[in-house]
Amino acid sequence: MCYNVLCDKYATRQVYGYCPSWALSWEYRRKGIMDEIRHYSADIISLQEVETEQFHGFFLPELKRDGYDGIFSPKSRAKTMSEGDRKHVDGCAIFYRTNKFILLKEHLVEFNQLAMANAEGSDDMLNRVMTKDNIGLAALLQIKDGALDNANLEGKGLLQQQAPLLVCTAHIHWDPEYCDVKLIQTMMLMRELRSIVEEAVQVLRSAPHRRGNPDTGSVPLLLCGDMNSLPDSGVIEFLKTGHVSADHPDFKELGYKDCLRKMCIESDSFVGSTYTHPFKIKEAYADGVMPYTNYTFDFKGVIDYIFFSRQHLSVLGVLGPLDQQWLEENKVVGCPHPHVPSDHLPLLAQLELALPSNGFVQQRR
Repeated sequence: MCYNVLCDKYATRQVYGYCPSWALSWEYRRKGIMDEIRHYSADIISLQEVETEQFHGFFLPELKRDGYDGIFSPKSRAKTMSEGDRKHVDGCAIFYRTNKFILLKEHLVEFNQLAMANAEGSDDMLNRVMTKDNIGLAALLQIKDGALDNANLEGKGLLQQQAPLLVCTAHIHWDPEYCDVKLIQTMMLMRELRSIVEEAVQVLRSAPHRRGNPDTGSVPLLLCGDMNSLPDSGVIEFLKTGHVSADHPDFKELGYKDCLRKMCIESDSFVGSTYTHPFKIKEAYADGVMPYTNYTFDFKGVIDYIFFSRQHLSVLGVLGPLDQQWLEENKVVGCPHPHVPSDHLPLLAQLELALPSNGFVQQRR
């Protein structure tokens, strides 16, 4: 499940004037959000725009009662704030069922820190990318035997050979005027995920009774997030195809080429005049299934996504959009709405995980 829950401090009457004040209040909306989460009962839940205080005081204790544990990180600005202000900073969270997964490691991806480290004197990298404090959050999860609903002995044996699952959520910068920043943040994210996978592969290679020779393609990836990018953007082109031209118009012909080339050469992800990533991923939602994932008065479009490793996972089904007839009959011009607690709709995919050699284990995501 992937869900941007609309942080309370962004849910103002100035922005969402079509929504009654009582339905815009966090106390009201959080009940609807939790009802949605519990109704779909996914094994893995990724959330964006989770307020720090609400993660620790609401989401984590509520979901722990339902058999989940979770990790969280606020946006980078929290580091520079007082404790009182820090609790209102929003960030990303990942929850997982403890009877199905063990958390091996968590990783925070801070795009402003990566921009500073890779600027190489680029004013645009420093002034445009480094000033945005968006983050990605990743969890390396070991799958338990209990994840197999109807496991036979052979299936359990295969599962013990299964590489860990890398789950990542991200919230990419929002402003349409900064499509260059969105694309560079996404490139940085995939570069960091590659490093995480390479580290996990080293552990796999040293594990006793390991079959075969694991490589970076051995670790399944599940990437869920608010990418703030439309399907025809450079961000989604890069994720889906594994490459993007250094001359892509989303870079706006700004001064990124030297620093990006150096960054990508270091991670062996620069070929010719193209930036690449090594993950073979596809969208859980086929084109056209969701006419929008963000539904407001001013904007209706697809900006939230679930991607998965196509060699490890396959889609059994997805949750569709709101019923158009219901929207029209109830004159819903935008969300939030008394019956829709966020301006984003939850994405839900049921995925099937291939076991290392034969057999399948079914998982709800």
